[in-house]
Amino acid sequence: MRRRHVMLSEEQEQELRHCRDHHDLPYMRLKAAAILKVATGQTIKQVALTGLNQPVTQECVSAWISRYEQEGLQGLRVQPGRGRKASFSPCARQRSAQRRRPSAGRVLPLAPAL
Repeated sequence: MRRRHVMLSEEQEQELRHCRDHHDLPYMRLKAAAILKVATGQTIKQVALTGLNQPVTQECVSAWISRYEQEGLQGLRVQPGRGRKASFSPCARQRSAQRRRPSAGRVLPLAPAL
């Protein structure tokens, strides 16, 4: 992977420091810390493997930098629709529950006595 240089203005650096130190979302603090470390001269590989509180891939760090350069802090937020999808949709779960419940007016036959 080619070495990538990140040049931040004073304002961007302050913005990222504030995000790293005070943001409510842990993943935003992680991403801001990664970008700041690359901007200070560490390689993306160093930051990805040992520079954060958990290892991430180099591709992730590179993508975070690209999105920050294009969109600012807003680009670091998790996009809607990302993440694990429900294995059983809420609509299917509701239909399944309706099938299991007997309808209110219907009487179920009793099992024969032994």
